[in-house]
Amino acid sequence: MSPVSGVMTAADFMSPDELLAHARRLEALGYDSMWITDMFGREIYVTAGWILAHTETIRVGTGIAHIYGRDHIASVQAARTLSELSGGRFIQGLGVSHPIASEMRGVPWENPVTKTRAYLTAMRGETPIRTRPDVPPVPLYVAAHGPKMLGVAAELADGADTYMQTPESCREARSILGPDKALNVLVLSCLTNDADAARSAGRRALSMYLPLPAYQRVWARSGFTEADWSNGGSDRLVDTYVVWGDLDAIRTRLQAFLDAGATEIVLAALSPDPHDPGAAWNLIEALAPAR
Repeated sequence: MSPVSGVMTAADFMSPDELLAHARRLEALGYDSMWITDMFGREIYVTAGWILAHTETIRVGTGIAHIYGRDHIASVQAARTLSELSGGRFIQGLGVSHPIASEMRGVPWENPVTKTRAYLTAMRGETPIRTRPDVPPVPLYVAAHGPKMLGVAAELADGADTYMQTPESCREARSILGPDKALNVLVLSCLTNDADAARSAGRRALSMYLPLPAYQRVWARSGFTEADWSNGGSDRLVDTYVVWGDLDAIRTRLQAFLDAGATEIVLAALSPDPHDPGAAWNLIEALAPAR
C-alpha cells in the first residue's frame, strides 16, 4: 500500500494541455487527490474547476488559496460551486500566505492567527449565498505550522495542511488537533541515492522559502539557526525537510509521518536532474496507489 495519496502540482508552470495530461496521468495511477498552488499566475479556483471538468475521479485541492486574495463570501461561494459541479471532488485549503500576498493588493498585513480566526468564523457563519441543499460538503483545511494556528484549525476547520515538517512536529500537531481532525503533510521527495543531486534538487525547491520569516520560525523551533537557512541552506536543513534515497528509504521516511499522526501525505516530487523535470515522475509512478 502506498503511503502517498495526493500529489502537489505547480500548475502555473504548465501549459493547459500539459496540465490536463498531468492530472489525467495522476488519475490513471490511482491518486486520490491533486493539489495546486496559489501563486501569481492563474486564478486557483478557476484552474481547479477546469481540471475537475476534464477529469472523472481525482479530487482537486487548493494548496493553498490565500485569504488576502478573496473575502470570505467569495471563498465560500467558490468552494460550494466547485463541489456541486464536480460531484464533491473539491477540497479547500486556505491560508494567510506571506506579507507579499497582502502588500501586492495594497491591504495591510494583520496578525496571521487573528486574521485567520476572523476569516474562518465568518465563513462558518451566515452568508448571503444560496446553494442547493444537495451540494456535497467541502473539506476545509487551514495551512498551519505553529501551535496557535493549529489551534485555529482544530477549532474552526476540518484539519490542517502542513509543510516543512518532521515526524516529531507532526506528532505535536496531532496532539493539538486532536484525534478527529485531518493532518495533511506536504513532503518534498527526490528519488536518488546521489546526495549531491538530491541536495541540489532540495535547495532549488527550498530557495523561495529560505528568506521567509514564517519558515525560519518553523526551523528555529526544530533547532536550526540562521546559519542553516543562509547561503542556500545547510545540508542538515535540506536532509531534514527533503526525503531522498532509494524507494525503500523514501517509503520508510514517509511512513514515519503517518505513524506520527499524519492523515494524508501529499507528495511534492523533485527531479534529481535539473535538465530533466520529467524525472520526477519516476517517484510519482513508483509510489502510485494503483501499482
